[in-house]
Amino acid sequence: MLGQRVSRMAPLPGAELVRTPLQLYRYLLRCCRQLPTKGVQEHYKHAVRQSFRVHSDEDNPERIQQIIQRAIEDADWIMNKVSAWLPAPPASWGVDSGNLRGHQGSPLPHS
Repeated sequence: MLGQRVSRMAPLPGAELVRTPLQLYRYLLRCCRQLPTKGVQEHYKHAVRQSFRVHSDEDNPERIQQIIQRAIEDADWIMNKVSAWLPAPPASWGVDSGNLRGHQGSPLPHS
């Protein structure tokens, strides 16, 4: 799996730049901030923290890259799942109802 490209679009711009566990952690927390409610955001932030604790002793570079790739794929799945639950935005938002994420990958409109 190492070095393979994921054909789907990542949840936020910059996923392709994630190379280290710290970059992944920051990236996933940014994804959490895009989720629609505080409760959902807190749930996934907690899950991110727990996953990092579980894998904190991992030192195999190949395994670390596999974990990074899988975490980004999982974040993509979650963001797609959440965007499917959101109602179509009002026309005043200027967002095509077929593209709830808008231009920056966010499931919510930008202010």
